[in-house]
Amino acid sequence: MRHAKQMPRRQMGGEGTPLSPPMGLLRPETQANIQRRTRSAHGEERSQDYVEVIADLIDTCGEARAIEIARRMGVTHVTVIKTIARMQRDGFVTTRPYRSIFLTDQGRKLAEEARRRHAIVLGFLIALGVKPATAAVDAEGIEHHVSEETLEIFSRFIRKNKKAAASAD
Repeated sequence: MRHAKQMPRRQMGGEGTPLSPPMGLLRPETQANIQRRTRSAHGEERSQDYVEVIADLIDTCGEARAIEIARRMGVTHVTVIKTIARMQRDGFVTTRPYRSIFLTDQGRKLAEEARRRHAIVLGFLIALGVKPATAAVDAEGIEHHVSEETLEIFSRFIRKNKKAAASAD
């Protein structure tokens, strides 16, 4: 008896639907562009996080010192010194021996942009019903990887939810 060639079995999801990526297999150029964007965002994360902490310290304490940055970032003093040296080369901060760390205009702009992105992502997650403590942790990672288009949609969602909540009162 001849048997028909067996086709590979597809995984089945709920209700007997096949599991597949939502968009199917991406074209190589598209996938490469996505990976490049993600790597770029990873590379910028540290600078964004540092300028945000430095700006917060300057705004609340009047100064930003390496030891306090280390405490808030959960890293060693040595790590902060090395990172600050790189950020100084990149034009985000200025330092002087035994003095505070200061943001340049470029560093202040980056800090403001990081704060804006963080606030939008945090507000969006909370509007979805995520607990504020969880949303704060999750927003810290998401804020670096979300596009301006997505941030605008998050903002619209937040505004729409606030209007709906206000009219329900």
